[in-house]
Amino acid sequence: MKRYFACVLLAGSVAITSFAAHAADKIVIMVGGIEKQIYLPARLTEQLGYFKEQGLEVELQSETSGVNAENELLAGSAQGVVGFYDHVIDLQARGKTVMSVVQFSQAPGEAIVISTKLINEIKSPSDFKGRTLGVTGLGASTNFLTHYLAVASGVKASEITTIPVGAGATFIAAMKQSRIDAGMTTEPTISRLIASGDAKILVDLRTPESTEKWLGGLYPGACLYMPTVWVNSHREQVQKLVNAFVKTLKYINAHSAEDIAGKMPADYYAGNKAMYVQALSQSKTMFTADGRMPASGPPTVLKVLQGFNKAVQGKTIDLSKTFTTEFVAAAR
Repeated sequence: MKRYFACVLLAGSVAITSFAAHAADKIVIMVGGIEKQIYLPARLTEQLGYFKEQGLEVELQSETSGVNAENELLAGSAQGVVGFYDHVIDLQARGKTVMSVVQFSQAPGEAIVISTKLINEIKSPSDFKGRTLGVTGLGASTNFLTHYLAVASGVKASEITTIPVGAGATFIAAMKQSRIDAGMTTEPTISRLIASGDAKILVDLRTPESTEKWLGGLYPGACLYMPTVWVNSHREQVQKLVNAFVKTLKYINAHSAEDIAGKMPADYYAGNKAMYVQALSQSKTMFTADGRMPASGPPTVLKVLQGFNKAVQGKTIDLSKTFTTEFVAAAR
């Protein structure tokens, strides 16, 4: 039997509530692009057998972007989302209560790439004015970060156009066909574009060091976030999920990129395992070692969203309610 959620209007705000019984059944987790390296811990946990080890039946489903995964959660199609932490803050600003229960990464693991046809015209985000920029989805974290980088460089949000082009083949096609001048995407799409000579990296957010350079601090990205009411009413299941994911993060920290890649489905390599391994090796430090939220991370994310996001600007955000370290601390 599936569990379901609905958005219920309460005194002008929106809360997420559960209509389901507490029986132990399948847990559906929606992933904002399961083949992306930023969300690697989701599939790797399954491949390593850690869900089953915890006695869990977990179904991983994939959407093209984090915002689509979020929408599926709000529609009641999933109990959790593997997506970016910034969605949790954005949702609180909109009156919706979800929280990160385990933090996969401390950096976005993404980059803005520009068409090699325009490398003499776009030399920094200050040159985005009048440009068309590709993002995975409107309302996605790639859209959040692209707008912030533009605004922080003196370009008004209204002076750029962002269009949803997904990731992988659809992003690459948009770049090759000149439908976008630049865009933010993830690995292995970044490496594929560089290898083909179609793009160059302009802003690199794949490591903690480069993220601090561009955003002024760590930017916790991928995490597992869930409705707060579900977390509070299904603590045993949440703890088991966190146990599994923490064990995976420790595996990532202790193993080489080649070892990790060897556990992933072959179709994730996009036809080039060596390139996949190299990309993972270069950005593996984005993952946390134990699932803990970096203390400096939430304020950085809030600063970014307040820089351009009208839904967040002027709102009082309680960061302590956007994540919990309780389950990570208790993870075996």
